[in-house]
Amino acid sequence: MGKFVIKKTNTGVKFDLKANNGEIIASSQVYKSAVSCKKGVASVQKCAPVAAVENQTEKDCKAEKNPKFEIYNDKAGEFRFRLKASNGQIIATSEGYKALKSCINGIESVKKNAAEAKVVEE
Repeated sequence: MGKFVIKKTNTGVKFDLKANNGEIIASSQVYKSAVSCKKGVASVQKCAPVAAVENQTEKDCKAEKNPKFEIYNDKAGEFRFRLKASNGQIIATSEGYKALKSCINGIESVKKNAAEAKVVEE
């Protein structure tokens, strides 16, 4: 089971969802307060397990309803995903992956780990 690590930054508070091996599998934006950040965690816990996957790198990509994971290519040509909440707001993003399969594995890890992940503050 993974864990959400909430930590302060120079400009606010953010979270990282870490897998059992300590690897970061998804990160949040920077929130103004810890309360807002914890709401973001709760949103990921609620949305990730039920979110559809929309692979925007495919030619005839079918648009999915929110909540959803969107797979896209970044400026460097790597695969990334973002998790959108029911309201369409981005609540978590991934690192860049060289292979689509690795990106999909990242999504599966978020789906599997998010709901039961404990929350710790640094």
